[in-house]
Amino acid sequence: MPQSEVGGQAVIEGVMMRSPKRISTAVRKQSGEIVIKNDDYISLTKRNEILNFPIVRGVISLVEMLVIGIKTLNYSANVAMEELDEKDGKEEKTSRDWILALTAIGAFALGMGIFFFLPLFISELLSIEKQALAFNLVAGMVRISMFIAYIWVLSLVGEFRRIFQYHGAEHKSIFAYEAGENLSCETAQKYPTAHPRCGTSFILIVAVFAILFYSLSDTIYFIITGFPPTLLKRFAIHFTLLPLVAGGAYELLKLSGKKRNSKITKILIAPGVWLQKITTREPTEPQLQVAIVALENALGKSEELRVESKE
Repeated sequence: MPQSEVGGQAVIEGVMMRSPKRISTAVRKQSGEIVIKNDDYISLTKRNEILNFPIVRGVISLVEMLVIGIKTLNYSANVAMEELDEKDGKEEKTSRDWILALTAIGAFALGMGIFFFLPLFISELLSIEKQALAFNLVAGMVRISMFIAYIWVLSLVGEFRRIFQYHGAEHKSIFAYEAGENLSCETAQKYPTAHPRCGTSFILIVAVFAILFYSLSDTIYFIITGFPPTLLKRFAIHFTLLPLVAGGAYELLKLSGKKRNSKITKILIAPGVWLQKITTREPTEPQLQVAIVALENALGKSEELRVESKE
């Protein structure tokens, strides 16, 4: 079985794949051509042993993946908008770039308010702020419910459905690679669309881990001060500790990938796998082809490619 850890992300009409030494993004243009962008990349945790400690490496890896994810999404969007850019002038393109940037910033702020602050506010309304575990359990359940509702609504939109198909193609091709099979549409198609190391599973692990971690932090605050934190203080404390929560959840996800055949691990990751029934869809053969081209490039098995194929 191949030893290299690989992961990926669905983008607009394509797939990004990341190996320990390279990031490759494959995108299908409207003409049917697949274009590839290859970037050599070695994580900071691999370049500096000091940064490769548990929790710390998780925080760094998550920040890296966030930056990489935004860049690859922008690249895929630029490819998709390439024909439009040829028609538009420089001024129109610059205006559109500013709108996209401001939209991204606004979406991040809205996401923090809805998915982080609102669950705390709802728990506060229920007057259970003195019970650390109960408070964070309610907040956690609200946060999970909102997330599931959010991605379910997205799955109903046609454009996102195609992204979810590419998400499934990403997982199928990685499964085929991890099984040591030749990378082809035929071999990849037989594997499931849900993968235990998916970021969807990670989000659920973060939510569950946060319930326990924040319950402990709220209890410590109560012991030190003699009273529970106010809503704003609780938000500040939880937000400050978020990197530790995410880093700990990253370690659990990494462990689940290594021990995924264990019965205990299968039980723990089952909710994340179930959730991928929403975030993934069965891909078409041309979509699988895009994922495989990206994976082969990330693994260094192919040089930069431009493949002609119509869907």
